[in-house]
Amino acid sequence: MVEPWAALGVSILKDLVFKEVLLKLGKEALEDYVKDFFKECIKEGVISAQPSELKKALGEALQQFLRLVEDELEFECGLSGAEIRDGYEVRIERFIRNEEVKPLLGKAFEKDCRAIDARKLGTIWIEHYPPTMPIEFDWDRLGKNYLREVKRIIKKSQELRAVLELEIQESIERNTKEIAGIIPDFDLRKYQEGLLERYGNLNLSSLDTDGAAYNKLQLWSIFIPQNVRQVHELLPQAYELPKEHQRRLRESNQLEEEIDLEELEKYKRRYEQQPIRPIGEIIKDKDSYRYLVILGDPGSGKSTLLQYLALAWANSYVHTAISKPIPLLIELRSYIRNRDTGDCKNFLEFFHQGSGIICRLNQHQLHQQLKAGNALVMFDGLDEVFEPGKREDVITDIHRFTNDYPQVRVIVTSRVIGYKPQRLRDAQFDHFMLQDLDEQQIKDFIEKWHNLTFNDEADKVRKLKRLQKAINSSKAISELAGNPLLLTMVAILNRNRELPRDRPELYNQASQVLLHQWDFEAKENLVKDVRLDPETIDYKDKQAMLRQVAYHMQANDKGLVGNVISADDLEEILTGYLKSIEVSQARAVAKLMIQQLRTRNFILCFLGADSYAFIHRTFLEYFCAAEFVRKFEKEKSLTEDELKMEVFGKHWQDESWHEVLRLIAGLIDVKFVGKIIEYLIEQDGEADKLLNVFLAAECLAEVRNRREIKKSAEQLLNKLKGLIRFGDEQYALDTGNYDEYELIIKIRTQAVAAVATTWKEDADTLALLKQWAQQDKHWNVRLAAVQEIARGWKQDTETLPLLKLSAQQDKDVIVRRAAVQEIARGWKQDTETLPLLKLSAQQDKDSDVRRAAVQEIARGWKQDTETLPLLKLSAQQDKDVIVRRAAVQEIARGWKQDTETLPLLKLWAQQDKHSPVRLAAVQEIARGWKQDADTLPLLKLWAQQDKHSAVRLAAVREIARGWKQDTETLPLLKLWAQQDEDSDVRRAAVQEIAQGWKQDTETLPLLKLWAQQDEDSDVRRAAVQEIAQGWKDEPGMFEFLYDRTKKDPFERKGDWEKNPRLTALKTIIKQYRDRTEILPLLRNRIDNDTDEKVREYAQQQYDLLID
Repeated sequence: MVEPWAALGVSILKDLVFKEVLLKLGKEALEDYVKDFFKECIKEGVISAQPSELKKALGEALQQFLRLVEDELEFECGLSGAEIRDGYEVRIERFIRNEEVKPLLGKAFEKDCRAIDARKLGTIWIEHYPPTMPIEFDWDRLGKNYLREVKRIIKKSQELRAVLELEIQESIERNTKEIAGIIPDFDLRKYQEGLLERYGNLNLSSLDTDGAAYNKLQLWSIFIPQNVRQVHELLPQAYELPKEHQRRLRESNQLEEEIDLEELEKYKRRYEQQPIRPIGEIIKDKDSYRYLVILGDPGSGKSTLLQYLALAWANSYVHTAISKPIPLLIELRSYIRNRDTGDCKNFLEFFHQGSGIICRLNQHQLHQQLKAGNALVMFDGLDEVFEPGKREDVITDIHRFTNDYPQVRVIVTSRVIGYKPQRLRDAQFDHFMLQDLDEQQIKDFIEKWHNLTFNDEADKVRKLKRLQKAINSSKAISELAGNPLLLTMVAILNRNRELPRDRPELYNQASQVLLHQWDFEAKENLVKDVRLDPETIDYKDKQAMLRQVAYHMQANDKGLVGNVISADDLEEILTGYLKSIEVSQARAVAKLMIQQLRTRNFILCFLGADSYAFIHRTFLEYFCAAEFVRKFEKEKSLTEDELKMEVFGKHWQDESWHEVLRLIAGLIDVKFVGKIIEYLIEQDGEADKLLNVFLAAECLAEVRNRREIKKSAEQLLNKLKGLIRFGDEQYALDTGNYDEYELIIKIRTQAVAAVATTWKEDADTLALLKQWAQQDKHWNVRLAAVQEIARGWKQDTETLPLLKLSAQQDKDVIVRRAAVQEIARGWKQDTETLPLLKLSAQQDKDSDVRRAAVQEIARGWKQDTETLPLLKLSAQQDKDVIVRRAAVQEIARGWKQDTETLPLLKLWAQQDKHSPVRLAAVQEIARGWKQDADTLPLLKLWAQQDKHSAVRLAAVREIARGWKQDTETLPLLKLWAQQDEDSDVRRAAVQEIAQGWKQDTETLPLLKLWAQQDEDSDVRRAAVQEIAQGWKDEPGMFEFLYDRTKKDPFERKGDWEKNPRLTALKTIIKQYRDRTEILPLLRNRIDNDTDEKVREYAQQQYDLLID
């Protein structure tokens, strides 16, 4: 039945410009509109029972919303009534009928509603009803005023309040019925016990252990917190995969668009330039990093980190735990399984009634804790939600959760492959990559390991020293030790046997440990009717399969660089081998084996995105080498000449193959290794950085008994000795051939290192190195010799005196600096070390040496009472800026708690006459004293007033990244992007706005403005880049880029300059290659562009497209 608004009791405002919009809607049947409008806050049964009252409320609410839109346009934007009617009436009518808009407006009627999602309303307007509102139009202000008017509507209508009260009562009845008889309590003591039972003991299920020594090894007592690097843009690691694999990931929507090599290198450099920081420091800084994504390789410790955080709370007394955030650890593979079976619809229901929960928690009380922000919520294993569509759903659930509970700290973990960062980055998540364990962390772990797993003191000390020595002396073991899982494996190996000196045998034994639990019996009914005697397939069969997997990997387009294999290829290889040994139902068994890899890391592991890899590329290389050796020695399908010419001859120029070739040398007969060494020496390697000679040395290093190939070894040694005279570095410098200069330095230092490592046991080697260190005329040879002696002959009584002599008397700064660093790190306990460093810090004539000494003293002798005064003296009085800057940084990072530190930093930031010192002080204050009330005002002052652009730029970036939630940050960034006199500062502000405020409705229009109007080409180019990256699916984007390709006013003055027209054209080719306008555009640029680089690129792409 059609009911006009008047019949419902809605009085239409006479001066409402959008009156016709409301009247037109009132003439229609409103039942469906009412259902859509109130669906988020009132159930359908209540709506049906009270139609008139809700229609009246709808009419009054819509009228107030339309009036508020008019007010914004008239009073804030300065438009007349005619301009509002003519420009917006049609679009506003469509807008209020939008299916997403209705419930957003209706949400204001929800009980305890504090805000509606006004920004979402703004986004919908931009996406569907362009152009954007005027810049003065404020969607947030509109939302707040609309909510206030709805509260007034509810307050003045007793009938409406009764309807809403009825909804609340029915909701309570529904909840009561749902939980009747199974009401979980909220017992934190039981929850603590559950966490301790579930995660308390270290999980070694993937490794071969004897059980007894490790059964009660507690995770919280052995855990070593790792370091991380922040990832600001895309994940470079995902693009190191073979091209075919990248294509599959893009097709399944698990990888961002393809990027060119230049861009990838830029992202890699930016990632590698990020400081390495302790993960604990990031987790403690909840104000700067409320939402985190922790990324890492298989076995890198992502899950263990979250478990440790949960256990730290679980191990505290319950009365203390109540005052701390409750850790809610959600294993996402378990959550998605519960959601698929209908056991839960969201994370609260998962804790309330989900299966597999260690201790259920009442969702209503949990909701109260979450609203108060009293929780640390950890989502573990986003990569373990295998279906891309479901993974996207889980990301949506996580984003919604952060919107519902904005005060709660949230951490997500994932492997890199298959993870797309953009959605969570848009949801304000910061991304960090776990790093390998460093030298000190490895040492701490093995000390804890032996203290906790050995009862016999003498046995503990002996085996701890044995393991530490093996890590220090073996590059192979030290590489494995950086991965927490593999370090644990090495520690297990060391318990019962001495670690093998030769690497092939070490990898063989390690593979047995990692393969032990990868069994083939049917588990958890994953494969029905498959029953195998474990003896049917032993570890040798498993190793044979892995050899074939590795051999297959080396044949892909990236060769051994790409440690990855698809599930389909892996299944074919495993099935083929199982059939060859007459295993029935071979494919079913192969599927089971692969299924196990999705939940546990063995020697193969799941990468994400239906991809698998060796847990460390070392094992890829070992098994690939072992397969070549099998073909050579057992199968005889490779002859001596073929191994020499087709394997070594074909691959010696490729450094990614060197490890495999070395391992082959360690596995085959020593006499043939001699022939290979002689063959390599004979090759002409000068165009390939003499890789043939250095590979020959690496192959010789694999041979334990060299007596049989003495002649070959001597020939190689003489060749290497000759290389310390390689090239003419002065001529290379004089002629400006810097690539040649760097090659000369590299070859000489590599030659010294090869002699030192390959002939370390030879009695004459140390004497030769000493001669080079003290007498050689080339600084690079002396440097390399000093470093090799310090690291390889530390126990020799003459080593320290030689280093001291080099630190004080060598004529070259680089050699003195290196000697200072080696003494500080290797002889810290020597009583003469600190005085020597102080002397270098104060008196060395070169600033690089003084800086190195200052840094070593600050980091190695922090407890010494004279250290801080010395650093302050250097920071204030050293005559060189790089020393003062280093001292400032060391004081800030090492003496943060000292009451004088912050005042001194402020003084240096404001008054030091050199910009690098001011810049360092600004950055340290921003990162270390974020909570100080003066920090943000000071940063604003420096961003606006410092006379040097580098300092202003640093302050701008620190404000943008550290105070994103501050209401003044975005307006200030806009101001700096428009008004700063320096283009670098403007560009930085543009980039920060684009990356940090993508959801703001004004961001894209502003970026377009800067891309078109800024006077500097670098700023315009940055704006184009950010638009292309963040808004590629925005309507009209092709037309915008097309316009920039033809109309940007760039004029080249130097070869180094970047042309915005070329950036826009490259983006068009990458994102819109199939459009019909492309060929005419390219033809136009070939004929008309004034920049030769644009013309060349356009011609290249034109030729590719017409082929």
